[in-house]
Amino acid sequence: MGYQRGLSLLDGWLPWTVQAVVLVAFLVVLVPLVVSRRRVRGRWLRLGAVVVLGVVGAFAALWAFSGSGLASDPAPALLWVWVGITVAAVVAVVVAWGSAPWWRRGVSVLVVPLAVVCVALVANQWVGYVTTVQEGWSELDAGPLPDQVDAAALPALVGHPRTTGAVVEVSIPSTASGFAHRDEDVWLPPAWFAPGPRPTLPAIVMIGGEFNTPADWIRVGDAVQTADAVAAAHGGTAPVLVFADAGGTFNNDTECVDGPRGNAASHLTGDVVPYVEQAFGVSHDPRAWGVVGWSMGGTCAVDLAVMHPELFDSFDDIAGDAGPEVGTEQQTIDRLYGGNAAAWAAYDPATVLAAHAPYADTAGWFDDSSDTAAGAHRPPGARRPGGYHPPSGTAGIGGRGGGGATGQELPAARQLCAQARTRAIACTVATQPGRHSWQFATTAFQLVLPWMADRVEHPGVPAAV
Repeated sequence: MGYQRGLSLLDGWLPWTVQAVVLVAFLVVLVPLVVSRRRVRGRWLRLGAVVVLGVVGAFAALWAFSGSGLASDPAPALLWVWVGITVAAVVAVVVAWGSAPWWRRGVSVLVVPLAVVCVALVANQWVGYVTTVQEGWSELDAGPLPDQVDAAALPALVGHPRTTGAVVEVSIPSTASGFAHRDEDVWLPPAWFAPGPRPTLPAIVMIGGEFNTPADWIRVGDAVQTADAVAAAHGGTAPVLVFADAGGTFNNDTECVDGPRGNAASHLTGDVVPYVEQAFGVSHDPRAWGVVGWSMGGTCAVDLAVMHPELFDSFDDIAGDAGPEVGTEQQTIDRLYGGNAAAWAAYDPATVLAAHAPYADTAGWFDDSSDTAAGAHRPPGARRPGGYHPPSGTAGIGGRGGGGATGQELPAARQLCAQARTRAIACTVATQPGRHSWQFATTAFQLVLPWMADRVEHPGVPAAV
C-alpha cells in the first residue's frame, strides 16, 4: 500500500537528520553560556543548571519508566538522552533568555517542541509503530485502510467476484460488557462476496499491543495483505478477521481482563463474538474460531483460549507474557483487579490450566524471538523482516503491557506450552530472529496464518503443530 512505502521513520537518513538539526539548534542556544566576548554574570551557573537539570530529568524519566510496568525490554539509551535534552531545552529557555538577541530567543523556544519530536522519533524506532512518513500521515488524517469499503455498500457488493477481501468498520454494541470501546474492523475474504450460497466461514480475532488502535494490525501489521495472499492461494476462501478493541483508548492496558480498567474480556467474548456471528454469518462452531495476539495481545490470545474453549479452539501468542501483568504480581493485582487476588488467579493461564480438565481440541502456537535476550545484537549486516534495521542495542516494546525480566517471553512460552500439553492442548514454540516490534509480529502472523486458516476451516481435523 502507498502509505507503507516512502520516507522511512525507522532507518535511513530522515530520523538521523532531524536529530542532528535539533542538536545543532540546541547547541546554538547554549553558545552564549559557553563562549562570549563579554562577561555574563552567572554564565557558568546558568550552564550548570541546564546540564544538571537535563541529566536529572533523564534519570527521573528512566526511573519512572522502569517502575511503570510498561515494558520488560530495555529502552535504547538514546531515548533517555533526548528526554534529558528536552528537559535541558526547557531550562535553557529560562536561563539563556537574558539579553540574547531575538533570533536566539526564538531558537531556544523552537528547540523545545523539536526535542519532543526527537523523543518520539527514537521511541518509534524502538517499537516500530509507524514505519514511514506516509503511514504516519494516514494515521493522523484517518485515511482509508487497505481494502476498506463503507458498511452501507456491502449488500451491493455481494454477488460480484472480488480478487481481494474487504475491510468494513463496525460499531459493536457493548450489551454484555458495558465496555467503552472504539469502532472496530472486520475483514471479509472474497468468498464472502461470491455469487451463490454464502459459505459458513471461520473467524479469527486479532488483538494488538497495549498502545494501540483496533486498526494497527491492518496499518502496521500488514494483516490484510497477508490474508489476501492466503485467500488468493485458496480460491478466495480465508477466515474472517476481526480486529477487536481490547483497550478502549490508545494507552489503556487492560490485558484483556475484566477489572477497574474496563470489562475487556466480557467485550471480546460476550459482545464481539456474537455480533460477528450474527452480522456476517460466520460459524458458531468454536472449532472454527481462533485468536491471534501480539505482545499484550499475545497474552490475551492464550488466556482467551484456555479460559474459553467453548469460544476459541486455536490461538497464536506472539511474544506475550506468562499471564496478564502490569508490573510485579502485587502491582498487577492492585492495578488490574482492584486488589482482588482471586481475580488474578482466574485470569492466570498457568492457574487455569492446572485446574482444567483435558481440552477436547485446542491447539496453538507461541511465537517468540530466537535472540538470546532482548536487546542482543543481530549478526553484522542482518536486517529485520520488512527491511527494518533498528539502532544498535535497541529492542522494541511494540505496545508491551508486561513488566517482568528482560527476555522473559521465550522461557514463559516454553513453560506454558509444556503445561498446556499436560492438558491435551497441541502446541509448539516457534522462534525467529527479531526484536519486540511490530515488524516481528508481522512476520510471525505471515507464518502462522496458513496453519490457523487450515485448522479453523476444517474443524475436527487433528492439529499439526
